[in-house]
Amino acid sequence: MQLQSSRQKQQRVVFLDRDGVINKDLPDYIKSWEEFEFLPGSIEAIRLLNSKGFATIIITNQSAINRNMISKQGLEHIHALMKKAIKSGGGEIKDIFFCPHTPEEGCDCRKPEPGLIYQAQKKYQIDLPASIMVGDNAKDIECARRAGCGLSVLVKSENFSNAERFLSERKIFPDYVALDLYDAVSWITNHFSHLL
Repeated sequence: MQLQSSRQKQQRVVFLDRDGVINKDLPDYIKSWEEFEFLPGSIEAIRLLNSKGFATIIITNQSAINRNMISKQGLEHIHALMKKAIKSGGGEIKDIFFCPHTPEEGCDCRKPEPGLIYQAQKKYQIDLPASIMVGDNAKDIECARRAGCGLSVLVKSENFSNAERFLSERKIFPDYVALDLYDAVSWITNHFSHLL
C-alpha cells in the first residue's frame, strides 16, 4: 500500500516489535535485564529513525507476565533501562505498549490482533495508513495488516523461515524483508527520502 505523499502535520510513526528486532530473543523469554542483549546496530537504527523525524513506539507480546515468569514491575524495569540505553545512544522510544496475555486468554491486544496499535493510535492520534510496522514474526506483519498500517517490514531472524511460510500461506506479504533493524530503517528512510 502506498503511503500518502503529502507531508502530514502529525509525526510519522514506526512501530517496532521488541524481541528479535531490538534485542536478542530467547526461547524461554527475557525475564531480567541481565538476559537483555541489544542486537548489533539496533540502537543506531532507532537514532537514525528519530533523526529523520520518525517517532518509534514498541508493540510487543509479553506473555511471560501471565505465565508468572516475570512481574509487570520487572518488565517495566527492563523497559526503563532499555529506554535509558537507547537515549544514551542518541535515540528515543516514544512509548511502549505490551500485551501480558497468553494465547489461550483470547484477548484483543496480543499480536496478530491489532489492539496494541489501536491503543497507541488512540493515545497519540496516529495516522495509521501513514505508519510502518517492523517485526521479525508473522504475527507482526499480520497485525500491521489488520490495524491498517501503510507499510510493514519483516526482519530476518531465527523465526524467518516459519514467518515466511505462514505469511505466504495466507497471502500476506511484507513490503520489504530486511537483514536487521538497521537495514529496515535504511529502507524506510530511503523510501521516504523525498519527504524528509
